[in-house]
Amino acid sequence: MATAHYRSVFISDVHLGTRDCRVELLLDFLRETECETLYLVGDILDFWQLKRSWFWPEAHSTVIQKILRKSRHGTKVVYVEGNHDPVRTFLDKILERGAIHFGDLEIAREWIHKGIDGRRFLVVHGDAFDLCLQTLPMLTRFGDWGYSLLLRINLLLCAVNRLLGRTSRWSLSRAVKKRVKKVTRFIGEYEGILAASARARGLDGVVCGHIHYPAILERNGVLYLNTGDWVEHGSALVEHDSGRFEVVFWGDKSDLSDAGSMDSPDVVETAISQREEEDPILQLS
Repeated sequence: MATAHYRSVFISDVHLGTRDCRVELLLDFLRETECETLYLVGDILDFWQLKRSWFWPEAHSTVIQKILRKSRHGTKVVYVEGNHDPVRTFLDKILERGAIHFGDLEIAREWIHKGIDGRRFLVVHGDAFDLCLQTLPMLTRFGDWGYSLLLRINLLLCAVNRLLGRTSRWSLSRAVKKRVKKVTRFIGEYEGILAASARARGLDGVVCGHIHYPAILERNGVLYLNTGDWVEHGSALVEHDSGRFEVVFWGDKSDLSDAGSMDSPDVVETAISQREEEDPILQLS
């Protein structure tokens, strides 16, 4: 597969340090793509899980090394910290374990991305706009644990399906959350709050992660762009050299043309509404 080149790439919610991270898929994505700017939009590392139980296989170090290599070879790397990875406080301690030199990375709580057409986008993980996380942090931690449990059960079911020769893409965690009506309401509120914040600051859009729900849509004249995650979707937000934004689902390379694309609001809404019907995901972390 030829290397794909983008002006900017945004990834979030990788959760290195957990067994749920789709690390091999991410490594394939990093090998097969190049960009001028790589944004790490929070929860790349999962300090919550690492504090509970240390899990750090070699492949997780390889991801860090791959990103640092890109930085050394001219890619600008911006690390926007999330709630699972307050890197400005803990990064040095974590990296000492693997004796990894972190390199020349910009580390910030938020960032302003300037598009090729002059539009400006707030880049933020999104946890500060999660009302549940801000008001009920312990409930959020419990939800995080429950989500991980669903992912583990789903892996077991997938293994059984493979043994039986089945190729179903059905997901237990997706099916469970599809039946929780508060999920759709929460996502809508989250999107609205972030879009309103960007608009209040005179910006044209917002790029975020946090809820593990990739999307491209317009809210009251403001673009809302969510990168998705690398524990279920294997998705990234990319900006083409033309300035067009697109969500790519790397776990389904043959179907990238069906991902969200910012060609027009109508196309965006159609693509996202189709994804909502098939795949409503919520991660309260």
